[in-house]
Amino acid sequence: MGIKFEGVNHSYDGIKKNDYVTAIKDINLNIEPTNEFVAIVGQTGSGKSTLVQHMNALLLPTSGTMNIFDNIITPKKNKNPKLKPIRKKVGFVFQFPEYQLFEETVLKDIKFAPKIFGYNDQEAEKLALETVKLIGIDESILTKSPFNLSGGQMRKVAIAGILAYNPDILVLDEPTRGLDPFGAKEIMNTFYNIHKEQNKTMILISHDMDIVYKYATRVIVMNNGMKVFDGKKEDLFKTNYHEYHLEKPQILKTIDYINSKLNYNIGYNNYSEEDLFDSLKAVSTNE
Repeated sequence: MGIKFEGVNHSYDGIKKNDYVTAIKDINLNIEPTNEFVAIVGQTGSGKSTLVQHMNALLLPTSGTMNIFDNIITPKKNKNPKLKPIRKKVGFVFQFPEYQLFEETVLKDIKFAPKIFGYNDQEAEKLALETVKLIGIDESILTKSPFNLSGGQMRKVAIAGILAYNPDILVLDEPTRGLDPFGAKEIMNTFYNIHKEQNKTMILISHDMDIVYKYATRVIVMNNGMKVFDGKKEDLFKTNYHEYHLEKPQILKTIDYINSKLNYNIGYNNYSEEDLFDSLKAVSTNE
C-alpha cells in the first residue's frame, strides 16, 4: 500500500465566522508505493498543493480517510498514528527548498534530516555522502557554508537533504521553479534517474506541460478542487485538456504541425526532441 484517498475533503476557515472555503472535494485516489511517476496539474487555485500536503499528513482531511503505507489518517487528530514514520516514507520537496537551509556547512545540512529520522551521526554521514555522489554535488563544497553557494547548488543541497533519508515516495512541488533551462533539466534528469534506477515513486506538481509530458507517465488534473482526469498523458492531450486551462506541450504542437503539413502520422509517443528526430528519420527512410 502506498497512498490511498477515500472520499477526502479539506476546507479552510473563511474570513467570516462559520465560513469555510473548500479546497479539495471528494478525492478518491490510489498511488502505488513504487515505480510511478505522477504529475498533478491544474490552474492556480485548483487544489494541487492542498492535495499533496495530505500525502504525508502535513494537512489532515476535513472528512474522508487516507491510508499512507498502512497508516490510517482521519480528521480526528487524537485517533491518528504518529506522523514521523509517515513523513519518513513520503518526502516533500517544497518550492524553493533552499530557503530551508540553515546549518553551518553543506555536509551538516544534508545530514540533518537522516538524524531527525533516527540515524546516528556516522550513519547519517554515510547516507549524506552516498546522496552527494548520486546527484552530482562536488565534494569540495561539503565544508562550505550553504549560503555561499550559487542558487542552483543550494537547491541541489536542499534536495540532497531529503533524498539522504531515502523516502519511498518523493513529492516534488514545482522543483524547477526559478531555475534556468539548464538547471531545470539537470534537476529533472536527477529525479527521473532515481525513479528509474530505484523504482521510486515520484509525484510532481508543475505548471510546465513540457516537463510533465517528458517525465511523467500518469497525469492527474485538478479543477476547482476536484479530480477531473486521472490517466495516461497521451490520452489527456488528445481530449479536452484546454477546458482545464492547460497548455499543450511544445513537442505535441510540433508533431501536430508536421502531421498536418506533410501528411505524416507521427504518434504522441514521442516525449523529447530526440524521440521526434528518430521518428522522422524512420518515416523518411520508409518513404
